Amino acid sequence: MPRLALYAIAVCALALAAAVVSFARGSWLGVIWILLLGVSSNIAWYYVRKEKNDRAAEQTGSAG
Repeated sequence: MPRLALYAIAVCALALAAAVVSFARGSWLGVIWILLLGVSSNIAWYYVRKEKNDRAAEQTGSAG
């Protein structure tokens, strides 16, 4: 797994924890953490898919 995807997953986990704490304290600031969670999960998904596609292209290029 690419390093940037791992960092994005770590940000996802931290944003989720921050959102839970914010909502538990009655703060609407948790909404911002949820938005950050969405963005970081999309970044993680992008880099995982990018690596998968790069590997497939590399195998296809070397086979042909």
